[in-house]
Amino acid sequence: MKQLSQTVEFDAALLNQYNLPLPRYTSYPPATELSPDFDPHFFDRAIDLGNHKKTPLSLYCHIPFCETPCYFCGCNTIITQRREVAEPYLGYLARQIRQVAQSVSSDRQVHQLHWGGGTPNYLDLQQVEFLWNRFHRYFRFDATAELSIEINPRYVDRHYIHSLRQLGFNRISFGIQDFNPEVQVAINRVQPEAMLFDVMDWIREAGFESVNVDLIYGLPFQTSATFQQTVEKTLALNPDRIAVFNFAYIPWLKPVQKRMPESALPSTVEKFKILQNTIAQLTQSNYVFIGMDHFAKPNDELAIAQQAGQLHRNFQGYTTKPESDLLGFGITSISMLQDVYIQNHKRLRDFYTAIDASELPIEKGVLLSQDDLIRRTVIMELMCQFQLSAADLEAKYHLGFDQDFNDYFADELSRLDALEADGLLKRWSDGIEITPVGRLLIRNIAAVFDTYLGDRKAQTFSKSI
Repeated sequence: MKQLSQTVEFDAALLNQYNLPLPRYTSYPPATELSPDFDPHFFDRAIDLGNHKKTPLSLYCHIPFCETPCYFCGCNTIITQRREVAEPYLGYLARQIRQVAQSVSSDRQVHQLHWGGGTPNYLDLQQVEFLWNRFHRYFRFDATAELSIEINPRYVDRHYIHSLRQLGFNRISFGIQDFNPEVQVAINRVQPEAMLFDVMDWIREAGFESVNVDLIYGLPFQTSATFQQTVEKTLALNPDRIAVFNFAYIPWLKPVQKRMPESALPSTVEKFKILQNTIAQLTQSNYVFIGMDHFAKPNDELAIAQQAGQLHRNFQGYTTKPESDLLGFGITSISMLQDVYIQNHKRLRDFYTAIDASELPIEKGVLLSQDDLIRRTVIMELMCQFQLSAADLEAKYHLGFDQDFNDYFADELSRLDALEADGLLKRWSDGIEITPVGRLLIRNIAAVFDTYLGDRKAQTFSKSI
């Protein structure tokens, strides 16, 4: 692959032109294609195939509980202050871990473990240790595995942070969203500035290898001036990675968002100013634009992997680990194997009933075709490396006997002409290269290769910017 400059350019006119509702392409096909008609035997077959290939493993564990709702949230959560609900959930999680592990070959190593939510630190430390031990009892972890957890900074203290590190977690992530008190009140997520700096101090003191923080632009009462202050304070925290998410206002899908004052949402013009300023602040502070919403320090392994053409992407986001089988545990979790995706039941009752019946708690899934696999590779290469080698794709999928890359994607390549004319990409005889101005619109470019997009409702997705 070519060595590309790791820069990004802002063009407000193009962003406005291409600001359309599109999938985020954490997978292809997107999770919207999962169907309840899925045959669970395909999941068993995919596990067997991974066992034969000794494919590495990535594990995701979903802790859905939160004490209070964050009005901006689009995650699958259960709002309750009844802490006792966690105990039976942990019991069923332990049973699912054992259930799945029995089918997985013991010589397959785990390269990545991530706990998300909800609020993983809804669990007390004894419960955290119980769940940690269950994973390590039934799976074999690589010595260099990424072991990460998301936390809500409102519900931790120094002892909790140090205990997570002593247990073995080596990466941690927490949401800031915005430092501005008015914004925090509007989104029901009040986090005093001193608290956030204390949490970061405890994390550094405990010796975590990598720290990620999340910001969100497009929230009520935000302006380019106030968000500039948020970015300045975030830079003072000195995290290794910063995610800057575009707020997706989708109250028809997430009714809790109706509790925010819609009239206080920034205009599209103001959102573009916020984004432009944020990109300038972060890149001038030596953070590298990785893709989509993510920035990292130049010595971070994400930036290094992208430069080497070795960045990957799955339902957990960007990763440096090799292509793995992702196994999801807990309600709503998604497993992503080579040619099979499944999602667990969304309701606790259904999840518990399936496990009590010694069944996999699968609500829906999809079996990928050969065409899906080819298109997935194209989309993920563009999303991760900002370039695509036609020769590499032809070699991987044995194209070229009946038709080469240009023949296979003749319709798609013709639709790229308009994007190339607008300066979003360059076409070479051997592939595609995304320009610095096209990087912010990578979802639009990837969507050209998405054969399912026309069948989906636009309101299912957030806008690309």
